[in-house]
Amino acid sequence: MPEGTIKKLTDKGFGFIKTTTDKDIFFHSKALKGVQFDSLQEGQKVTYTEGRGPKGPCAENVELA
Repeated sequence: MPEGTIKKLTDKGFGFIKTTTDKDIFFHSKALKGVQFDSLQEGQKVTYTEGRGPKGPCAENVELA
């Protein structure tokens, strides 16, 4: 599974993960596994699988690393 770091969280239930290739990938709170959106903090390490959303790549199955 790819790893990344939480780069930005919004108050609308989504955020962005900075990947190891220095690109950002979108994630929605519905893609979280085993963690609540409200407990996430910027800078935390996460793992995810890359999926495809209506506007391009997105992270799915996001878990704390």
